[in-house]
Order: sequence, then structure tokens, then C-alpha cells
Amino acid sequence: MTLPFRQLILCSLVSALSLVSTLPNINSAKAAVGGCPTPALSRFKRHKVVRGETLESIAQRYNLIPTTIIGMNPALQSGAIAPVGSVLQIPPYNGIVVEVPRGQTWRQVAAQYKVRADSLFEVNGCQQDPRIVFVPGVNWSPNGVVTKSPLPTDAGTPNRASLSGYPLGEVATVGLAYGWQINPATGQVFFHSGVDLLAPIGTDVLAIAPGTVAFANDQGSYGKLVIINHSGGLQSRYAQLDSIKVSVGQQVKKGDLLGTVGTSGQPTSSQPHLHFEVRSSSSLGWVAEDPNGYLKK
Repeated sequence: MTLPFRQLILCSLVSALSLVSTLPNINSAKAAVGGCPTPALSRFKRHKVVRGETLESIAQRYNLIPTTIIGMNPALQSGAIAPVGSVLQIPPYNGIVVEVPRGQTWRQVAAQYKVRADSLFEVNGCQQDPRIVFVPGVNWSPNGVVTKSPLPTDAGTPNRASLSGYPLGEVATVGLAYGWQINPATGQVFFHSGVDLLAPIGTDVLAIAPGTVAFANDQGSYGKLVIINHSGGLQSRYAQLDSIKVSVGQQVKKGDLLGTVGTSGQPTSSQPHLHFEVRSSSSLGWVAEDPNGYLKK
């Protein structure tokens, strides 16, 4: 029997909430894939209520709305006030925990809750087949009807003019585009958060716009990585380098040398390339954007 969508959501919420108290066990079993953020479920905190605190003051402390905390703590859903000494589960963002219904995928969950699939993927540590997911930007409701909070997942769009350039001296062939792709090495479907620009090892890698170097070191599957923060809440990333020519805190201009193309980290292709990303600042951290709108030679 197929349940109506509203009833299916309510059943999923109830089932998932019954697992919230066991989050530490879930967390230890689900680690982030290399190069991805730590899963939201691994970032829950525990807050012990002290005298004088209210649900509103606790929510404000963690930059959440009160209904988020109520949704994560079943004992509060009857309208009870959190007693002094009780321990509350505190998520890293506003959102809900959902058990992926049998026969569905997390992509279908993303579509049902109208959230970006790539944001849901990264927030949950780039897991290929998670059975429990944190859905960001969705408000819990006692009647099972969920509403969506404004979520600036594309905060950089109005400032595209401030970020425009090309990270190589010449326009390169795209080895692997941005978006959902099939990993040529493993055959698995995955979300490619940037674009791979084919270039020989040792090719100069250039800053696409002025900014400040926020990271310049080895970073997991990214290999040797340079991250530049730009104005307008935008960020560019240059990964799998052979060498790094800048340091953290350094101010760079458009066209400055950042490093050279290499094969460090875990490249998705055997052909040497620059893995290039553009990200925008949001309430979920740095969210991957399609680099094509920023690449101008």
C-alpha cells in the first residue's frame, strides 16, 4: 500500500526521531567521505539545561529556531518545558532528521522536501546510500507538515561580476564537468563539486580574481589545495596540485601564480588536470556552485 505523501513524511519523522537518542552510535558508523564536510549527524551537540534558561534562549545561543530543538527532542513535543538538568540534542543547523523510507533514495527525499540534492549530499558527508539523513532548512511541525526556511544556498549569484577569470594560462578541455557524474575509476555515481581542466603536470595555476589565501596545504582527497576567499561571499578552490606557491593570509591579485598542476590526492581521472571549484557562503557553510558561470578567459 502506498501512503499519501503527508503521512509518509510524518511516519519518516517519527521513525527518525526515535533514533535521535542513539546519534553517537550512528555517528561512529558514518564518517565523511574524503574531501567532504563532516556529516551533520556527527556534529550534534548535547546541551544540559541550567536554571534560568528557556527554549528561546537556548535556541538563540545556537543560532537556531525553537521548533528545531523541539523537533530533535521528542520529550518537548508535548509542550513540556525542558526541566533543569535535562539534556537536549542540538543540531548544527535548522532542519530535521529523516529516515529514508524503504524503497526510496535520499535523492527522492531531497526532491520531496524541495532542497538542493547536492547540498543534502554534502551536508550528510557525501554518503552514497545513507538510511538516515539530516535535511537542512526545513522546519519541524507538531502536525507532521513541514515548512521550508529561507536558505541562501546561492548567496554568491548577485556578485558574479566580482568573480570572473580563468585558472590556467590557456582555455583547457574539460575532463569532468560539474554535477552528478559516474566515477570513471569505480563506476559509482557521485556529485562532482567542481570542474576538471586537463593540463600537463607543472602547468601554472592562476588566481581567477583578487582575494585572500584561506588555505594552502594538503587536504585529503583534494591533495595539495589552495583556497582563496573573495568579496561577495565567494570562494575559489584549486586542488590536486603538484606544488603550492602561496601561503595562508597572503593577498593575491587576478592572474597571480598559486601553484602548478599535479596529481596529488585522489584524482577522478588518470589524465593530469586542475580540479577547480567555486563556492558561496551560506548557513550550511561553503556550498558548491557551478564554476561555468565564473570561468571567463
